[in-house]
Amino acid sequence: MIRPDAPILLEITNLHAQIDDQPILHGVNLTIRAGEIHALMGRNGSGKSTLSKVLAGHPAYTVTEGSVRFEGEDLLALSPEERARRGVFLGFQYPVEIPGVSNLEFLRVATNARRQQLGDDELDTFSFEDLVRERLGVVQMDPAFLDRSVNEGFSGGEKKRNEILQMALLNPRVAILDETDSGLDIDALRIVAGGVCQLAGPNNATLLITHYQRLLEAITPDFVHVMAAGRLLRTGGKELALELEERGYDWVDEELAAPRPASPVEAR
Repeated sequence: MIRPDAPILLEITNLHAQIDDQPILHGVNLTIRAGEIHALMGRNGSGKSTLSKVLAGHPAYTVTEGSVRFEGEDLLALSPEERARRGVFLGFQYPVEIPGVSNLEFLRVATNARRQQLGDDELDTFSFEDLVRERLGVVQMDPAFLDRSVNEGFSGGEKKRNEILQMALLNPRVAILDETDSGLDIDALRIVAGGVCQLAGPNNATLLITHYQRLLEAITPDFVHVMAAGRLLRTGGKELALELEERGYDWVDEELAAPRPASPVEAR
């Protein structure tokens, strides 16, 4: 739900970034307010995943220009761990397996680190088990997955559901979901999308990175952005995703070749 008076959670201004001296982001401007859901679409190589990793603090990426403010603070000055504790959550496109680390213990330690940041008491093992079993309902996940190593032997859909379970426990202010729909069958997509919708609220915001309009049939975004050549080329509503479904991205090359107009995002 668009609320022009809602507090700004994330403000990205003229963001440029590179990896191994290869520039990828070329002036990204984006403002995300509390209560909003933004969808970011674009071809492979357009810079979508790079943006998510820069926001999360991946050390391989270097910001060369611009700024990112998170709840008024300089996000780029914070370590990745501090960003996570403050409430910036990244759902990975390819969640990694961590053999030998109990999923339950991993979730408990992460949840208590976030609770400590919020000024809440840490949960002991028994209290946390009660909480996590309650939150399992958000993603319709079998409790047996808690006793396994993090993501080890999980299917693609199970890994993505485990990511949304983390999100349900951490209660982030801004959730960045990098192609959460990738590799999901119809049932898994429905469950994951339902979890995202259930967790979205007036005090948080979500940035969905996706290739496909099908995810946006289950999660209605307030804004849809098209990314190309490391910048936001066009912004609209859900109808823009429908247009992409019909037309594809052929028009992108034409717009990139044309003189650059003022971005709708910059005008917000």
